Amino acid sequence: MQASWMILSSLFFATMSVCIKYASEYFHTFELVFYRGLIGIFFMVAICRHQRVALRTPIPLMHAWRSVVGVFSLTAWFYAIAHLPLATAMTLNYMSGIWMAAFLVGGSLVMGKVQDLARQAPVVLTVIAGFAGVVMILRPTIEQNQLFAGVIGLLSGLGAALAYMQVAALGRVGEPEARTVLYFSIGTALTGAVAMLFVGPSDWVWPHVGWLLPIGLLAALGQLCMTRAYNNGATLVAANLQYSGIVFAALYGLFLFGDQLPLMGWAGMALIIASGIAATALRNRT
Repeated sequence: MQASWMILSSLFFATMSVCIKYASEYFHTFELVFYRGLIGIFFMVAICRHQRVALRTPIPLMHAWRSVVGVFSLTAWFYAIAHLPLATAMTLNYMSGIWMAAFLVGGSLVMGKVQDLARQAPVVLTVIAGFAGVVMILRPTIEQNQLFAGVIGLLSGLGAALAYMQVAALGRVGEPEARTVLYFSIGTALTGAVAMLFVGPSDWVWPHVGWLLPIGLLAALGQLCMTRAYNNGATLVAANLQYSGIVFAALYGLFLFGDQLPLMGWAGMALIIASGIAATALRNRT
């Protein structure tokens, strides 16, 4: 059942990215972040009431840190979706598995356990292969003057790695999935609202405003399914199945937006997926 939750989560997120792609023509990134959070709050409060989950949490600081890294990742990802081919933005965001493997290797170096690197050689190789895939996928963006958006997309994957680790930690202390998603939605809405005070809102024009509702609903559903997948089984299975979102995004990009990536870009995506799966498996074993 855990597999179904993560695949469903990936489908929700990929579909949300389509809505963001359309909405980004009429609303700036911080507005999308704000409305994503605001709609998510109402939706998750209803879910909490239905499941009889208390809204107050005994671990607010854990939720605060999850919101900080999660909102950073979300904002960077929304920006990348608006400025990159859909599959490219999704792939860079799903670098989280490779980033977590890099954290493992970096932790050994910081703690002076250089001897552990020999044992972790396969993990090191998958990290190198993953970032080689990044170079391959970013080369087309450089040729199309999209390097800045590519770097932002890469940073979204870094933030996602930290966020996933915190989601797993919240699950281990018994925090309900609905409350975890609710507090993240609150952090998202607050961040977007503060940013909008400086950049200002865009004009609401029908039917463009219609894209905002599905963004919030799909994001909340995706977060809920993802949190349940990480909480109710092996993190290894959940982390690997998240890459199905790249497949969904690639299909959406091809059929809805006519995204054309060179062969090197597709090869880079495949290398990142393979490296991410391998890095997750090896990291789990280590």
